Amino acid sequence: MDSGRVQATQEEFMKAQSQRQLRAGELVRRAVSDIIREGRVHDPHVNTAAVTITEARTSPDLRHATVYVDLLGGGDRNAVAEALNHASGFIQRELGKQIELKFTPKLRFAVDDRIEDVAQVDAVLDRPKVKRDLDDEGED
Repeated sequence: MDSGRVQATQEEFMKAQSQRQLRAGELVRRAVSDIIREGRVHDPHVNTAAVTITEARTSPDLRHATVYVDLLGGGDRNAVAEALNHASGFIQRELGKQIELKFTPKLRFAVDDRIEDVAQVDAVLDRPKVKRDLDDEGED
């Protein structure tokens, strides 16, 4: 886990989470976001960057959570994910004080690459040949 990246398969992203997992994930996302925003994580990679928590996905038993991070304005997202993974024990303890779950999930931080994927799709759709093909379909 050097780079902090999670290589998820299409199937993993498509797998629907239960309502319970979604609720717990949103609780985790908000609480971790607050912990980072309030500056409680004392790491220069985290404190000097505009860290955004885009999503938290919990396991079905709610004992593990993968927290996806991104940076506003660019920067070394991998270094931030590594720093957060290094501080995950502290963040987990702080999380336990903020949320009411039977178990505080073990946290794992990963870079959220979905925004890049969307940009790549947009770039493909903006190509003149693709635009022409899309325009031709609209006329049928």
